[in-house]
Amino acid sequence: MDEPTRTHASYWIETAPPGELAPAPDADLEVDVAVVGAGIAGLCTAWELARRGRGVALLEADRVAAGVTGHTTAKLTALHTLIYDRLRRTRGKDAARLYATSQTDAIRRAAEATEELGIDCEWEETAAYTYAEDGDRTDELRAEADAAREAGLAAEFVTETELPYPVAGAVRVAEQAQFHPRKYLMALAADLKRLGGRLHEHTRVVGLSEGEPCDLTTEDGVKVRAGTVVVATHYPIFDRALLFTRLSPRRELVVAAPVAAAGAPTGMYITPEQHTRSVRTAPHGDGERLLIVTGEHFTPGSGVDVEARFDALSDWAVQRFGDLTFTHRWATQDNDPTDSVPLVGPLHPASRHAYVATGFGGWGLSGGIMAGRLLCDLVTGRENPWSELYDPCRVMSVLREGKDFVRHQADVARHFVGDRLQHLPGPSAPSVADIAPGDGAVVHVSGKRRAVHRDEDGTLHALSAKCTHLGCLVAFNRAERTWECPCHGSRFAPDGRVVQGPAVRPLEPRDI
Repeated sequence: MDEPTRTHASYWIETAPPGELAPAPDADLEVDVAVVGAGIAGLCTAWELARRGRGVALLEADRVAAGVTGHTTAKLTALHTLIYDRLRRTRGKDAARLYATSQTDAIRRAAEATEELGIDCEWEETAAYTYAEDGDRTDELRAEADAAREAGLAAEFVTETELPYPVAGAVRVAEQAQFHPRKYLMALAADLKRLGGRLHEHTRVVGLSEGEPCDLTTEDGVKVRAGTVVVATHYPIFDRALLFTRLSPRRELVVAAPVAAAGAPTGMYITPEQHTRSVRTAPHGDGERLLIVTGEHFTPGSGVDVEARFDALSDWAVQRFGDLTFTHRWATQDNDPTDSVPLVGPLHPASRHAYVATGFGGWGLSGGIMAGRLLCDLVTGRENPWSELYDPCRVMSVLREGKDFVRHQADVARHFVGDRLQHLPGPSAPSVADIAPGDGAVVHVSGKRRAVHRDEDGTLHALSAKCTHLGCLVAFNRAERTWECPCHGSRFAPDGRVVQGPAVRPLEPRDI
């Protein structure tokens, strides 16, 4: 194996770079609907609403599709690992069928848009597989195939795949799709503007006042007045229904390497084994395809050795696909809902004009397109058959959420309470002198905790160690050079700037 690249670059962003910046608004504005967040969920929602004649403003803190959507593996499928048997057991057959119908509708909608707008997004129809190498899991796969088939998918249990290594069994669903997500979404953004929608990048929203109308405030002090607001920021920056109690942030790593097209798998594969392993390929020049492998999930800010996780993922790919030269590696982040179903609908039980889309659990492409369809119906007063399934205000069930809910709350409490009890450093606590160039650590300085990063030339940068969302202590991810919060997944640059919410304010600088 050649030494993998040490730069973090998403293949999707590199091959579809941002176009001309859509600048932040320089004056207050008023629209029918304001959508916060221009990932796939927010962009699809804005586009669907503009097609129905609504005046829309899409507000993005960074660049369009440059966040989670720009770092996805880009599988567009209704087969979401092992969800259907769980849904059948916890929410019933009707819920499983509605889930399959809504996710399949998302694939169809993307295919329609690709054809209608003439989008060159490397669209490929292919099969999706959930597989296992461990023979003890075949009963689980057979149950999933049966549940998926009962839900309306053309699912089957198979023991042969095109992977270059044996599997004990797999669930196969045909007529799914894979594509270049940014090429698709950049075309939707262009069509949104053609339809009269407003797009504003580098526009971080920091305040929401609900009413008739609603008022949003940007970090620059600009007011955006809208009859309806949609919060599509991946993890909600406004959480008045306490959705953070039902969401667990999860980070996953991605490595990519070109392989010969002859014999390269063209299907989409995932296994829950070994901290997840996901495999697909994409077009990559004459005679080649790009092998994209995802896995090694972990909680952001948990202090794991991310570099070692990248090595483990690369080693796994080499063991199964032969000698590889890795050209790209990046990471993505997902939010897992405690009952496996995304939260799309009213922002809180009393909300009349504010909506949210979150909790896609690693399946944000089909989930985001589905959310755009559902939210557009809710905003425009149309009936939608799966609105109840995804309702964020649904009552929590002990049967379907109890174990995961308790585990998530225990993890958050351990950080939220434990961090506040750590007043004094222990004997093995790091000091400023221990921090190597390029690394960072939370250290005690004069009895205060500081997030200290030493850059490559040895200069120290000190920040408050408390996440600006709810105050948990951050930890440094050396591989990605970010400060990360283990409670709700906020991420910050070494200088404190917000990289990923729900935090909207930077870590404050401190003296040491």
